[in-house]
Amino acid sequence: MTIPLDPSSPALPGGLSVRGVGKRYGQNVVLDHIDLDVRPGEVVALLGENGAGKSTLSSIIAGLVRPDFGEMTWQGQPYAPTSPGDAIHHGVALIHQETKLLNDLSIAENVFLGHLPMRGGCIDRKTMEERAEVQLQRLGLNVPARRLVGSLRVAAKQQVEIAKALTLNARLLILDEPTAALGGEETDHLFAQIEALRAGGVSFIYISHRLEEIARIADRVAVLRDGRLVAQHDTAAVPVRVLVEQMVGRSVDRLFPALPAPRPEEVLRVEGLTSATGAFQDVSFEVRAGEIFGIAGIVGAGRTELVRAISGADPLKGGRVSLNGRALRLREPEDAIRAGVVLVPEDRKAQGVLLDGTIADNLTFANLDRLSRGGWVSPSRARAFAQRAIERLGVKGRIDDRAGSLSGGNQQKVVISKWISRDPRLFILDEPTRGIDVGARAAIYEVIADLAREGMAVIVVSSDLEEVLGLAHRVMVLARGRNMGVLDRSEASGVAVMELATA
Repeated sequence: MTIPLDPSSPALPGGLSVRGVGKRYGQNVVLDHIDLDVRPGEVVALLGENGAGKSTLSSIIAGLVRPDFGEMTWQGQPYAPTSPGDAIHHGVALIHQETKLLNDLSIAENVFLGHLPMRGGCIDRKTMEERAEVQLQRLGLNVPARRLVGSLRVAAKQQVEIAKALTLNARLLILDEPTAALGGEETDHLFAQIEALRAGGVSFIYISHRLEEIARIADRVAVLRDGRLVAQHDTAAVPVRVLVEQMVGRSVDRLFPALPAPRPEEVLRVEGLTSATGAFQDVSFEVRAGEIFGIAGIVGAGRTELVRAISGADPLKGGRVSLNGRALRLREPEDAIRAGVVLVPEDRKAQGVLLDGTIADNLTFANLDRLSRGGWVSPSRARAFAQRAIERLGVKGRIDDRAGSLSGGNQQKVVISKWISRDPRLFILDEPTRGIDVGARAAIYEVIADLAREGMAVIVVSSDLEEVLGLAHRVMVLARGRNMGVLDRSEASGVAVMELATA
């Protein structure tokens, strides 16, 4: 059932009430008279494409942004936070999709930053680390709290960010894509924590592009589009197709594209590959031209480490990687790139794009060897190259736009564009749609299918099982760093994959 919007309805006596809230930037209205209630002990899913206004609304509630009009009440009192600290003081905290952790501090120091436990005028490190590890274990992350955050993978950093918010004893938590980097087991741990907290009256605003999660965790659903609240549902049991169509404002017939048949020739052969760090052992498989090869498994199975090793980014202890029948010597990423192996990394902001550089900078820096003449690069030649590259993938932006100003989907297209321009033989994508909205995901999927149609061998690693199953011709399942089996598309299912992943 869709709840009619009634801006004249009274504010909620407990919990959060948002009435007529909006935000302008110049003449651009990014949030237009939003009405939203979040009751005590309730999870409200907030959905919408990138640019729909979710982040702006969340930032207003969390004190990062001041609204231009409208008002809010929290626990029956007027609420207008002037800063994130002010919001936290009132019991409202925002967990960002992009982690805000300090890499040179320990997990415990990050978790308790700003409210360090003290004893006798000194930091009580023992208590701090013990309390941090309790929260981490509840979320399924069993690592020492004294470990430096900079040594963690993206998924583990996300769990630390969540643990940090839980220690604040907040009464309203805004979770922005909390499971974007998590696998099934880690997601289950998080949901168990949410259930325990909501039983104690803690409220949640839950933002996610993984729509299949919404029915599991949310009580109600609110949908934003173009800065407006276009639908509210008094239940989370809403068909995914209905939510997608409300988000994008049009009918969505098919999310995953039709796949071309792979070609017979083998492009990649991996034989007995073993990590120098112990992340994976004795992994073997092959990928043909025009084939999309999926890699699935729970977080910590060694998926990211495996593809980083194949692309020359992580060291190997043993085994062989061959491309078109020729063994590769992979000492660094440049070796793989020159051989025709490219990687779109899981953390695009830290490893995929230069956020302060322009689109043109990002595209040309990865192709200097192809654009230069006698050691020099003509600016006009570089701009023409960049323009052709963004037109090919439909990047929404101008080549002089700063990459950091783009949506997640367009940033990902820029990363893919720079590598497509090199005409690689093997294209690896690690978490290709992490934090990307449904409309942009469909566009990325079509790009991946196009790579296969052009005859490239494609490897897709994803924590989103539906994504792997929808894209891949075959799926290899990793568990504890070992290849547990390769499933053909006809036999690959969620049950079959998880049986292997947890064997």
